[in-house]
Amino acid sequence: MDFDFMTGNLSWAESAELAQRLQVNGFSGMLFTETSQVPWMMISAAAMATTELQFSTGIAVAFPRSPMVSAQIAWELARNTQGRFRLGLGSQVRGHIVRRYGVPFDKPAQRMKDYVEAFKACIRAFRGDERLQHDGEYYCLNYLPGAWAPPMHEYSDVKVDIAAVGPYMCRVAGEVANGIHVHPMHSTNYIKERLLPELATGAARGGREVSDIELIVPVFVVPGDSPEERAKLLARARSQIAFYGSTPNYAFQFDDLGFEGTTGKLSDLLRSGDVAGMAGIISDEMLDHFTVSGRWDDIADLLSTRYRSHASRLVTYLAGESIRSEPSNLPKWGEIAAAVRGR
Repeated sequence: MDFDFMTGNLSWAESAELAQRLQVNGFSGMLFTETSQVPWMMISAAAMATTELQFSTGIAVAFPRSPMVSAQIAWELARNTQGRFRLGLGSQVRGHIVRRYGVPFDKPAQRMKDYVEAFKACIRAFRGDERLQHDGEYYCLNYLPGAWAPPMHEYSDVKVDIAAVGPYMCRVAGEVANGIHVHPMHSTNYIKERLLPELATGAARGGREVSDIELIVPVFVVPGDSPEERAKLLARARSQIAFYGSTPNYAFQFDDLGFEGTTGKLSDLLRSGDVAGMAGIISDEMLDHFTVSGRWDDIADLLSTRYRSHASRLVTYLAGESIRSEPSNLPKWGEIAAAVRGR
């Protein structure tokens, strides 16, 4: 398995400096989120400062951008990173798409399928495989004069992944994407009993095997040689899981594990502004399902045991916070990265 570092909201100089340190310490790559900043310039800065790291977006918001725009960006990054870039797309939620970006949000799984197929049509046209011709339910693209076609290059196998939680989007990932970004709040039960069966259904629909789709899995990793050392990151994981778990669409994550009614309690506390109370709802037993916690020397084995049958790439959700609070932790994270990659 590869072992990546999740980050975002960096200056270009910070992105380059962090990338150099991660490469020296044995990480596979960097996954850039899109929240208050777009990821493209951070990735460019990091790529120019390194020679081996791989880069991905986890995720870039799809619907506010035309598939052509996303394809042009991905094509340029693939060329300039010499094939070290893959595009991760996500639908985001209705409030952001409609109220922040000002674009429609309807039937996101169907729209995402059409989006990815349109993106792939653009890439085939850029490669010169065929003229641009995509006639979908949401996107129609059929005009690419030579003067507007991007330069051809040898890194033209541009991979596109999508984020998915529910059954419809998981099927879309299985049908049309190269990989799937698993939600950070997940259990092994969710992966085995919900995600993989839906992925297999989609893969069969697309004439593929489920093994053709790579699983990219962000993990709440909490290392430390004592309970005291782990306490800060565990508290951070507890609060983040509480926030994610307050979303009604994720209620089944708790229900499937026997924690029925948890999302309703979290939603009520969120509405009342009781953030501390939300974290208190997440018990230690719940944390065991949604985090990987242990001594520094044991974490790689714990990750390998939990994910080696499923994941292609693991992504550390909390490593950035760990290193910012204690810079000397970076080599320790590097040892985990090297050990995971070695397995």
